[in-house]
Amino acid sequence: MSSPNKWYFRKGELKSAVWEVHVDANNPPAKPWASTGIRVGKLSSGVFLELPADNNERLIFPLEGEKISVQYLLSNSGEIHTQVLRGRKSVFHGPSDLLYLPINTRASVSGLGRVLVSESPAKNSKPVKYMPKEDVPVELRGAGRETRQVHNFGLPDVLDADRMIAVEVIVPAGNWSGSPAHKHDTYVPGKESNLEEIYYFESAVSRGLETPVSSNPFGIFRGISADNRPYDVNEEIHSGDVVLVPYGWHGPAAAGPGYDLYFFNVMAGPDPDREWNLTDHPDQAWIRKSWETQKTDSRLPYKA
Repeated sequence: MSSPNKWYFRKGELKSAVWEVHVDANNPPAKPWASTGIRVGKLSSGVFLELPADNNERLIFPLEGEKISVQYLLSNSGEIHTQVLRGRKSVFHGPSDLLYLPINTRASVSGLGRVLVSESPAKNSKPVKYMPKEDVPVELRGAGRETRQVHNFGLPDVLDADRMIAVEVIVPAGNWSGSPAHKHDTYVPGKESNLEEIYYFESAVSRGLETPVSSNPFGIFRGISADNRPYDVNEEIHSGDVVLVPYGWHGPAAAGPGYDLYFFNVMAGPDPDREWNLTDHPDQAWIRKSWETQKTDSRLPYKA
C-alpha cells in the first residue's frame, strides 16, 4: 500500500544545521507525527551542540567517543550542572553512559565523538537520571539466527520517564531482529500500546572479520500497513539512515552477511499508560516458540 508520505530517509536527508539527523515532533518530516524525535551530532574541539529548554524530555548518550560532557540547567534551578558521559569505541562495543533530562531543561553538549539525543514531548517533569554503562541492562533476545543484543536502558521498569521508551539493538551479521513482525498502533489496555517509533541505523564489517576490498555495510528493513492507513517500507539500510514507523507491522530488520547492524529505537504515544505492549503478526507469531529448541548465538554479547 503506497503512501504520499516518506518514511525512509537516507543519510544526510534529515540534516539540519549542526545536526547530522534531526527529527522533531514539532516540525515533522511526515504526518501524522507527534510523539518522538531524534538528533545525531558530531562533536569536535570547539563545537557545542545546544538543546533548548522546551516541552521535550531527552535521553543523551555517546554513539562513539571516550568522553562527552553535558552542561544542563533545570527550569526550577539557577545552577548549571555538568555530567561527563563515558562512551565507547563504536556502537558495537557495548553500552555507553546515559543521561536523562526532563522537560524545560536547557543543555549544551561538548567533547569528541558522536552523540545521539532522543526526544519526546511530555507534560510531567521527572528527575534527572545518570546511568553509568555498567548499570545498563543487557539482554540477549531470541535464539539462533534471531539472536540479538538489546540494551534496555529506556524501558518503563528501568527509566522513570514521562512518555519516552528507548532501547538500542545489536544484530550480528546474518541475523534477524524484529522477528516476528509486530505492531503497536492501537491502544488495548494490557495487550497493545499505541506508540510511534523511530529507527536510527548504523552498520559495519562484523567484529572479527577483515575485508580485503572496499565494502558497503548494509541491512534490510521491512514495514507494512496493518489496516487501511498507508505504510510500506522495504529498504536496504546503511549507517545514518532513519525509518519512521507511525503505525503498522514492522520487522524484520536483518543484518547483511558479513555486516553487523545497530539500531536505536525511541517510542512514545498518547496512551494513558507508559507501556510497551505489542501484537505479533498472526502469520509469524509461531517463531517465538521455535526459540525454545535453539541456542543463543555464541557471538553475543558484544562488549567493549
